[in-house]
Amino acid sequence: MKDRLFNIMVFMGACITIILLIAAFLTLLINFIPSLKAFGLKFFFGKEWDPIKLNFGALPFFIGTTLTSFLALIISVPISISISILLGEYLKEGFIASIFKNLVELLAGIPSVIYGFWGLFVLVPFVRKIEVFLNVPPVGVGIFTASIVLAVMIIPYSASIGREVIELVPTDIKEAAYSLGATKYEVIRFVILPYARSGIFAGILLSLGRAIGETMAVTMLIGNSNEIPSSIFSPGNTMASLIANEFAEATEILHLSSLVGIGFFLLIITTVISLVGRYIIKKISVTERRYA
Repeated sequence: MKDRLFNIMVFMGACITIILLIAAFLTLLINFIPSLKAFGLKFFFGKEWDPIKLNFGALPFFIGTTLTSFLALIISVPISISISILLGEYLKEGFIASIFKNLVELLAGIPSVIYGFWGLFVLVPFVRKIEVFLNVPPVGVGIFTASIVLAVMIIPYSASIGREVIELVPTDIKEAAYSLGATKYEVIRFVILPYARSGIFAGILLSLGRAIGETMAVTMLIGNSNEIPSSIFSPGNTMASLIANEFAEATEILHLSSLVGIGFFLLIITTVISLVGRYIIKKISVTERRYA
């Protein structure tokens, strides 16, 4: 009887999750219809966003979201993998290891607005000096500044998952490599990382999803320009930041519907990235089993 009740509860939980996801998708789609009727598929490729003329296009925000997210990923991945190896292979136990692990987890718990303030007071002046050195307008805020803060924010996610996966690598495999004369570097390079790569990739994918949806810190640092950025130092805007900035001020139905359309576009991008990531992880796992 208890088993049956438990199975019913698990089944109901799964069904509720699916229903909520479908409900969110349909809610966005229904409220996006007025804008979709007015602009058609050109909404996704339009370069102009003008609430006064009621002309809306999502392309500048798609480019801003993609640039900041992937630039943050490029900055964070080497640091995340280094932290994962350090905590998973060199500092497994002890007082110092505990401090490092707690600090990494603490980074994930800091509110995003705190990261935004840190970026404004510390990072923006530093980026201005870089821009002066590179002979570009010293704005300070922009795609590059937002990407650095995003990189710091997503490091704990990929680093924690990477550490846990590296700790799960069987000791027998590592000892076999050492018995053949392999050095510490060779064991990490040719045994641990290939064995744990599907888990490490899953952590990177999770951090990418976090970067795409981040709002507050990016809004404070990206410059909030509705133009397509001409370089990584230019001000820009992301889809999440645009919704946060304009949703309370949207009084026209077409304006509100276009903002919902941006949210619908963001949901589709997140879903596609998640599905592609799962497919790649599955392919990596199949290849590992084939050559095991």
